[in-house]
Amino acid sequence: MTGRSQRMGRVLYVQYTNPGAYPPIDHSAHLLVAAGFDVLLLGTDVLGDVLTVKSHPGIRVKLRPFRAAGAGQKWHYGIFLLWSLAEAVRWRPDWIYASDPLSSPIALVLKLLLGARVVYHEHDAPSASTSAFMRLVLAARRRLARRAAVCVLPSRLRADAFGRETGRTDAVVVWNCPVRDEVAPPRPADAGGHLRVLYAGSIVPSRLPATVVRALALVPAEVNLTVVGYETAGHPGYFASLQETAREVGVADRFVGLGPRSREELMRTCADYDVGIALFPLTTDDPNENAMVGASNKVFDYLAGGLAVLVANRPEWRRAVVEAGYGLECDPGSADSIAAALAWWLAHRAERSAMGERGRQRILDDWNYERAFRPVMDCIRGPVTGRGAPGYSTAATP
Repeated sequence: MTGRSQRMGRVLYVQYTNPGAYPPIDHSAHLLVAAGFDVLLLGTDVLGDVLTVKSHPGIRVKLRPFRAAGAGQKWHYGIFLLWSLAEAVRWRPDWIYASDPLSSPIALVLKLLLGARVVYHEHDAPSASTSAFMRLVLAARRRLARRAAVCVLPSRLRADAFGRETGRTDAVVVWNCPVRDEVAPPRPADAGGHLRVLYAGSIVPSRLPATVVRALALVPAEVNLTVVGYETAGHPGYFASLQETAREVGVADRFVGLGPRSREELMRTCADYDVGIALFPLTTDDPNENAMVGASNKVFDYLAGGLAVLVANRPEWRRAVVEAGYGLECDPGSADSIAAALAWWLAHRAERSAMGERGRQRILDDWNYERAFRPVMDCIRGPVTGRGAPGYSTAATP
């Protein structure tokens, strides 16, 4: 075979953002390489100095310069599309792995042009929009969904909504779990002292409300909070406002921001903390925030590090985390409610450690990406059978 891979085949990922910002993309790429595929990821370099895909000789990453939203972004997208087409024609992939709505038009053209099979993996549902550009994107998304070999969604609720919007009702649900290699070793017995609390993720009011900072003033000084992450384009200056709140309530020395970290650094960081915060609003109009169980990386990442988890008092989170014995619940809008949970953990360190260990073991045994991604892997490795591999039109969550 001249000019073609001698391995299982070639998988081209296309995403109109930085693939390093999405752990499931990193995980799936490494699992495909381990199975014998060659992988090329195309994206943009937003936060490319920090958010990187873990290096592997079988994985190549090519990034175009990032362009912020504005009048010039449409031209930037057009250039990105043409560049992706050129890369695909040159590389001749067997599979296109499209992993966001904005990649839908590109993947659709590549399927028609090259005849490659498609995995469509949607991490977040697109926002409602009346712009001509987004109407084009959504039309391509619907058409691609019907033509893809397999569609992947990170939660059952999102898969159901996707089916109503696109007509594709057999999407595979793959939770955004860590891989087993990312699970921390068992922790030694907790000797007491401080309660180290971690928030990791995008720094926005709905995920890290100011009530979390205010709660620090209501608990002993042994409780501190560290934030790892980055501000999104829609909330510039929000972290500075949280710092000002911390100064106002007298806890500036217990509220620390580390900025964004790579995936590998984040997972190492998790093991240094006791409790992870994963709060979502009790009521919201955002369909993505109403369907976060399975889609939230941070919950699984905390558990992999052996942390207990503080979640919002919503029925789905109570079932997944609190009733399973991995954490506590609170009202995200109440500093008193958050403080009560933190104070309980400070006073019950053995119980806190047991929660973290139960969650850590659940990741190893069950909630890991190797298991979650298996139906998609079987489809890609298996014979061509129309849309996907037999027996995997609907898949159980881990």
